[in-house]
Amino acid sequence: MQSGGGEGGLTVREVTIFRHNLFKISEPFVAAQAEHLRRYRPLYLGRLRYGDPPAGANCLALQDLAPRWPLPLVGWQMLTRDTRPYERLLGGHRPSLIHAHFGVNGVYALPLARRLGIPLVTTFHGFDALLSTPALLCSPEWAQYRLLRGRLARDGALFICVSSFIRDRLLAMGFPEGRTRVLYTGIDCEAIRSRDPGEETATVLHVARLVEFKGTEYLVRAFVAVANAHPKVQLVIIGDGPLNRRLRTLAGSLGLGQRVLFLGARPHAEVLGWMRKASMLVLPSVRTITGRAEGFGMVLLEAAASGVPVIGSRHGGIPESVIDGRTGFLVPERDADALARRMIELLGDSAARHRMGAEGRAHAERNFDIRRQTELLENFYDAVISNAA
Repeated sequence: MQSGGGEGGLTVREVTIFRHNLFKISEPFVAAQAEHLRRYRPLYLGRLRYGDPPAGANCLALQDLAPRWPLPLVGWQMLTRDTRPYERLLGGHRPSLIHAHFGVNGVYALPLARRLGIPLVTTFHGFDALLSTPALLCSPEWAQYRLLRGRLARDGALFICVSSFIRDRLLAMGFPEGRTRVLYTGIDCEAIRSRDPGEETATVLHVARLVEFKGTEYLVRAFVAVANAHPKVQLVIIGDGPLNRRLRTLAGSLGLGQRVLFLGARPHAEVLGWMRKASMLVLPSVRTITGRAEGFGMVLLEAAASGVPVIGSRHGGIPESVIDGRTGFLVPERDADALARRMIELLGDSAARHRMGAEGRAHAERNFDIRRQTELLENFYDAVISNAA
């Protein structure tokens, strides 16, 4: 179960990072956390690659077993949870544990962990703890998760929640209190430098998938008042999703024209570049009828680390990352008027923006640095392996 030598002669164990859809552009946090492991070596395992793995990373995917026609194999595994394709991929690898991201993936990783005789750690990020049963039944994969979630709660070694908000939801669903912990994923405060105030431009930035619970509609509506109060400010929206066309139509109908720029999905490095130029980042998430809500809001921490003030909803896990009045503002969800007032207030007060940006950077360094958070994760791994011995 052990392999190689690590820093200072320490033994480095292998951990399988399990995610069906690997390296999605909207999920840079999965690989970022894994690449900061020091006492464990990540082995990425999943069905399909949606992007490039980190340089030098070891990555195995079901598509490698059937490169010309991967979908039949992927569909079969989705319906049956058959572990044999993954066992074939792993070959001579002997991981010490599996770390699945999202509860849905945990349900699929559980039989593989049993076959290998190793513990399973599952991180819950949001929808997997929040979606209603009817919403889960709309997908065969999610339906299996709903059906087998109790088995995961019983047999999984550890359940990591990205916020206390998510942990409370898991406990309400019957997950064991002693094996359900909060661990903020963390951000790389060395790679994300605090920007110089001179880099700031008259830009309100929104980074999110264009889906209902991100609250983009309320931001676009609020921006009408902002555009009237500050004629040179533009709203930049980075992300894509099913509401793209509807939101573009809304912006046009409100007379915003070129004042709202839809950039679509962009690489993480480009997103960070836009953050450095923004006057603020806004994430006005809302709870939907299906139960979707913001589990935490990693993009808020990235903005804070960049020295950019943020505005978010007083909703879900967002208050765990934003100190209202100090690193940014919290507003009631679905309240476009309150959102507009706070944006106008910040745009009119450069001293407040710079003060909040500096405090946000300090807050990120103190509480969310990825090196410290990943060291805590490795301590969790150690305890899980020790308990399974």
